[in-house]
Amino acid sequence: MSTTTTVKLANSMKEVIQKLLEKYPDRYPNPMLVPRIHSVVINCSVGQSGDPLEKAKKILEELTGRKPKLVRAKKTIKPFGIHKNQPIGWVITLRGEEAFNFLKRVLAVYDYTVWESSIDKYGNFAFGIDEHIKIPGVRYDPELGTTGFDVCVSMERAGYRVKRRRLRRAKIPEKHRVKREDTILFLEEMGIKVEKGPRRIERLTIIAQEMRRAELAKREEKKEEERGKKAKKGK
Repeated sequence: MSTTTTVKLANSMKEVIQKLLEKYPDRYPNPMLVPRIHSVVINCSVGQSGDPLEKAKKILEELTGRKPKLVRAKKTIKPFGIHKNQPIGWVITLRGEEAFNFLKRVLAVYDYTVWESSIDKYGNFAFGIDEHIKIPGVRYDPELGTTGFDVCVSMERAGYRVKRRRLRRAKIPEKHRVKREDTILFLEEMGIKVEKGPRRIERLTIIAQEMRRAELAKREEKKEEERGKKAKKGK
């Protein structure tokens, strides 16, 4: 999807934070309460090892300028031909202004729009890119082909490090947690449009995925029945 309208985006995350402080003094009486992007995680699941995995790695390196981390399967999934500890994908984590700029770049695929259904109650949100060549400025390379990936955005306020530190780790109080409304305000000041409800294509994708899972479950049941019959005959 290409952009058809001119959108004015914020130049930096610091600019968005400053705008929120000036525009909503009652909601954010001090800078510690202003939401900000903690990280943008890019998950690329190829589902198999070998040449396709290496091609996906090169594509991600060109997109982000970062070296991705290899992801291995945690368990065996026979219907998909996946075995435990098999290399199946890559993950890259971006933070700070680097994460902010990458998010602006990939949201151009959706005309700088985020849907409310993709934002959880703590302000985090995610979306998928089915083909990386849809990102503006990216050229198609016949040798590498195309790949898709998920973009997961984690929102936080200042002080969240207490839940990650090694000593005296503590929980974040509910009143200090980022809420969905905070992320919506952040995105709007960033120049991103927030649409209500889910995307139609997302609903159709979910239905298709559920049908596929049901079909695979039935196949597994039939295989188990056949194994049971063979076992009885063997006895």
